[in-house]
Parts: sequence; structure tokens; C-alpha cells
Amino acid sequence: MNFWCERAWLPAGLAERVLIRVENGVISNVSTVDTIPLGVRRLHGIVVPGFANAHSHAFHRALRGRTHDGGGTFWTWREGMYALASKLTPQSYYRLARAVYGEMALAGVSAVGEFHYVHDGSNEFGYALREAAKDAGIRLTLLDTCYLAGGIDQPVNEVQRRFSDGTAEAWASRVAELRSDDVMRVGAAIHSVRAVPRAELSVVAQAFPDAPLHVHLSEQPAENEACLAAYGLTPTGLLHEAGALSPRTTAVHATHLTPEDIALLGGSGTGACFCPTTEADLADGIGPARELADAGSPLSLGSDQHAVIDPLLETRALEHNERLRTGQRGRFSPAELLGAATRHSALGWDGGRIEPGAPCDLVAVSCSTPRTAGSLPQQVLLSATASDVDTVVVGGRVVAAGGVHETLGDVGRLLADAIEELWA
Repeated sequence: MNFWCERAWLPAGLAERVLIRVENGVISNVSTVDTIPLGVRRLHGIVVPGFANAHSHAFHRALRGRTHDGGGTFWTWREGMYALASKLTPQSYYRLARAVYGEMALAGVSAVGEFHYVHDGSNEFGYALREAAKDAGIRLTLLDTCYLAGGIDQPVNEVQRRFSDGTAEAWASRVAELRSDDVMRVGAAIHSVRAVPRAELSVVAQAFPDAPLHVHLSEQPAENEACLAAYGLTPTGLLHEAGALSPRTTAVHATHLTPEDIALLGGSGTGACFCPTTEADLADGIGPARELADAGSPLSLGSDQHAVIDPLLETRALEHNERLRTGQRGRFSPAELLGAATRHSALGWDGGRIEPGAPCDLVAVSCSTPRTAGSLPQQVLLSATASDVDTVVVGGRVVAAGGVHETLGDVGRLLADAIEELWA
């Protein structure tokens, strides 16, 4: 299928009346036309590249709307998350993840990075996630996560035991059995400096040198304090010592950083993935996004615990958080925000641009809804939400249109059924 776009965000900027020709799911030609050819799919509004959700814990979606009574902290929220994790089987996780990835597809996500630590010592859960992504029509990077300790110098507890392979070598041996294909790329993750002891960090960092490597970093001040007390280094300094910082690495959250941490991350080309709606929901804080970008860290975005699945809201929140933190407007240009929202390279996939040779991943955002009507075309990203996504194309195939998933149907019903099953 070929596509005609009323407006499309090309690498050089917005263009009107754009014809996109596709061969085998890849863009073969992009041109502007005066006459719309017969037989093409028309995409109205503004068409942008598919979004990359660089940080996901799919099973956390079952916590949405269930964690707000009585306040609490990140650490008390974590107890609820552990209770949920204890209920998962490969079959129930498949059903939940299929619905969650369907929700992402409706919102314009074409690739997701799943920070995956529910293992039970096998790859059965990982392949269940692959099938879920395949059914939802999106690409998956399985960031298989090394998780060995319950905290610095603490053993794993009863629930965490199913996250652990015992040693970094055993983790690497299991992950080596996973195979990448056209649906799933296999990557690696260090859960955090709390969950991987100092002596094991370098093993994880070196295990798969050609794959993406992600890590939760300095999400909470308590993590920094414990790391400094145990090792005399910040979490960033500890990862630097282990050789874990590099252009293939993405630091997730990167909230509570020192100037030296920022210099280490930017100087090594390590990316930073911000998850603004989760960081707000859990009262984590606001990280130094502008400083990291200026230091050399490519930015990406994720929905993490899925308090919201809306790449457009995450994009806008990145800018809004900077405004709240600094008292200044315009910290990121619309083009920079779009770059963060579509950074497929953080997940080891090609994409994030509308040009020949790129996968044909397209998101058509309506410009005539109550939210977007009257917006300047180049500023629609700062007014739209996922509710304004009209058509989603992944690999040249329409996966969602008019708020309906082409193959899964009623995603809301799928979510309700999967979540009710877990909490029954």
C-alpha cells in the first residue's frame, strides 16, 4: 500500500501533499504531488514517524487506577507491584501484554522496549511477550534484565526470586538462547545498581556487546545514598567503572544526577530515557533533560508503568517538566521533541524518520479535533493526545484506524478481561 499525506513531518521539516511509496514494508520514495494518484491510502492531518516507547513494564498496566489510596511512596508502590508479579504465568502475561501492546498501537507506537525481569529461570515469558507484540502489530525489543539482589548487600526476597538467575553468568547463558527476528530484537538490561552487585556489573555490560543495554539509573535519592555509602560512587560512577556507559546504553529516568554524572553520561554518548508520566505518578522528581541533551545524551521517552499510554503526552511533559524545573519556556523545539518520541535507535531498530530506506511507520494525527483545532501545524505535538491519533501504519500495514485495532478489535475489552483475571 502507498500513502498520500495531507502534511508529513519529513527530515527537512513539514511538507504538504506528500506521496509515500512502499516496497516490502520499507519506504521506497517520498515526493510531493499536485494530483493524488488512484489507489493510495489518504492520511489526513499531520503524519509523523511511528513512536518508539523506549521503556515498558507491560504487567504494570494492571496497576493503573489501583495505587492511589493513602498516598505512599515509590517504595510502598513497589510492594503492590510485587504482589501483581507473583500472579503472572506465561499465559496470563501473554493475554495482558497483547492488550497493552494493542493500547500502544492505538496510540501510535510502532516499537516498544520491554524491560523484562519476570523470568522464572526460563525464556517462556520472553517468548510470550514476543507473541503479544506480533499479535498487536508492533516491534519488540526484549530487554532481558539481570536482577540478582533485593538491594545493595541484600538477598532477593520470595517474590524477587523469580526475577533472578542467581548469577550474571547464568543470566547471560539463558539470554543467549533467545533469538532475534523481524518481530523481536534481543537486548540486555541491568535492573539497577541495587539489583546487580558491583562485581557482576561488568559481566552484564560485556555479555552482548552488539545489543542495546538499558539500566534504571538514579530514579530515587535513596538509591544514590545507598550506592555512595556502599561503594563511595554514585550509580553513574559505578556504571562507568564497570564499562557499562556507551552509545548503545540507555539510562532510564536519570533523575537525581550530579554535574559529574551528566558529564559521564553525555561524554560516553549514553542515552537517557525519560518517563514523565510515571516519574510524576511515583513522585520521583524531574531529571535534567536539557543538560543531558546538551552534554551529548540522545533522549528517548517511555511509558514505564503505563499510568498513561500516550506518546504525545509524554512528549509534551518532557518540555513542561523542563519549564517547571527552570522557569523557562521553549527548552526543546518541536523537532527535538519529535526526535525523542521516535528514537527507535535506542531499541536497536531502524526508524523514526519518513525517508527512503526507513520502515514505513506512520502516525496520522488529526488537526480537527476539539484539542487540535486551530493549532499551528508545527505545534500540533504540543496540543494533541493519543485520542487524536487517527491512523497508525507499521511496516507499511495499517494496524489501527479511527481508534480501532485492525486485528485485535476492542482493546478496552481485552484489557479489562486480562486485568480482571489477574486480580480475581
